Amino acid sequence: VQLVESGGGLVQPGGSLRLSCAVSGVDSDHYNIGWFRQAPGKEREGVSCISSSDNSTYYRASVKGRFTISRDNAKNTVYLQMNSLKPEDTAVYHCAADGRYVWCGLGYGQYNDWGQGTQVTVSS
Repeated sequence: VQLVESGGGLVQPGGSLRLSCAVSGVDSDHYNIGWFRQAPGKEREGVSCISSSDNSTYYRASVKGRFTISRDNAKNTVYLQMNSLKPEDTAVYHCAADGRYVWCGLGYGQYNDWGQGTQVTVSS
């Protein structure tokens, strides 16, 4: 499984970005896909995930209502739409794939395959 993130960049507070996670080597709809982030000096944390079984989605509390995860199976890509961005959203964002569990989760130990990450910086 190979994952490649894109769509990061510099945005002002209140702005929006859409991250993409392009999956290759497998059909992404058979995998749980998670988005994680890591800021300098902080631990990696789960942001959102989408389950392979029924496309159910989960979000960490701090992004709920602002971020939306979705799949495009035809493009084998998972997206993370991020709105109303805040400076505390600044981090390197990674997507990850899990093919073992029925449901996705926000614990990074569940995921075996990771992308290289894309930087998101929210600053005025």
